This record gives sequence, C-alpha cells and structure tokens, in this order.
Amino acid sequence: MGRRFVDLVERQLELFEAEHAGLVRDCEAALDAYNAASREDAEERYGDYVDLVDAAREALVDYRDAYARTLDRDAAEEYEDVFNGLARKRLPRFALELD
Repeated sequence: MGRRFVDLVERQLELFEAEHAGLVRDCEAALDAYNAASREDAEERYGDYVDLVDAAREALVDYRDAYARTLDRDAAEEYEDVFNGLARKRLPRFALELD
C-alpha cells in the first residue's frame, strides 16, 4: 500500500464519519429494524437499509474521486488503492463494493 497517502486517507475517512454521522446512524438503525422486522416487513426494511448504504457508498466515492481528480493518473491510481483498502477496513458496510 502506498504509504504516502495513508495519513491523508485516514483523515479523509475521519472527516467522512464526522460529516456523515447521521447517515451512519441511520444505516445502523435501518439494519436493526430489518433484523427486528416480522417476516412480512423484512423485505421492505432490507430495501430501506440497502438504500441508505448506497447513499453512504456514493458519498464515500465522492470523497475519493474529488481528491483523485487533483492527481496525475499514476498517483490517482495509487491513492484510490489506498483509499479503497483503508475504507474497506474502517467502513466495510459502505466500502466493500468500491471499485
């Protein structure tokens, strides 16, 4: 992993968690609602959860891509690899499908 971007990405992920704390809490609440839902309501509750996770993932990608656009191609690829790896560790719910 490219060490030169690790500190930056860690700060970006901290900022993401702070700025999107409400969305993160909403995802947790939606997952709890799904887990507690009756069989009849489970599909709808899961859909609510997936929609919130998708919104968080999009916000995370926006963070990554906004900075990557400021770099040359090689540096951007290295940065994206670091970002994706650290995001998967720190925010797996939102980052598992980052590309």
